[in-house]
Amino acid sequence: MPLAEDAAAKTFTPYLVDTINHIKEYIVENEKTARRFLKEAGLKTPQSELVIHDYGKHNRNSSLKPFFMGLQTGKDVGLMSEAGCPGIADPGADIVAEAHRRNIRVVPLAGPSSILLALMASGFNGQGFAFQGYLPIDKADRSRKIKELENLSDRLNQTQIFIETPFRNNPLLEEILKSGSPKTKLCIACNLTAADEFVQTKTIAEWQKQVPDLHKKPTIFLLSRSV
Repeated sequence: MPLAEDAAAKTFTPYLVDTINHIKEYIVENEKTARRFLKEAGLKTPQSELVIHDYGKHNRNSSLKPFFMGLQTGKDVGLMSEAGCPGIADPGADIVAEAHRRNIRVVPLAGPSSILLALMASGFNGQGFAFQGYLPIDKADRSRKIKELENLSDRLNQTQIFIETPFRNNPLLEEILKSGSPKTKLCIACNLTAADEFVQTKTIAEWQKQVPDLHKKPTIFLLSRSV
């Protein structure tokens, strides 16, 4: 799925168009947005003929058995993440793990990963990096975690990558600028693939002079002490 509005053309390849016109069954996070993307990507199959399994947050504790009925009879089934690549910072990994347990072939397709796009544009070490997911919400714990990530980056020569819920981006950035070392480099990658995409790498001291407003904007944060 695209990372941003009006970014569908940057997201799919000719091979993907062929694939979606072959597949008639999908496991998705959001049926409405999944159907819209399939249409934008060049779906020729009537939508009424599609079988869509909802794997949204309210259905993740349910049995996975219905998702695999078609697969067990030899049909191909597509797994779609709400934004980005399935299985990467995404609950779709559970579906993939179950497919392996059932000896079902798994085929990854090229698609946008905000984590990798941010790393590509950061100028940081792409040979050694770690995605840390969400940092703690508690201020004291978050401050300790930021210092821990700085130490990891320094000791292992490793880029540290993390995210936050968009409406909490500004408090997280404030804590990074407060707790981090002035010489630590921070890359902020915001609204990737959108028309107003923003990617900049500066030291924390430099960011303190001009703090961007990241409220409700999907953002990836990257820290490095090794460049």
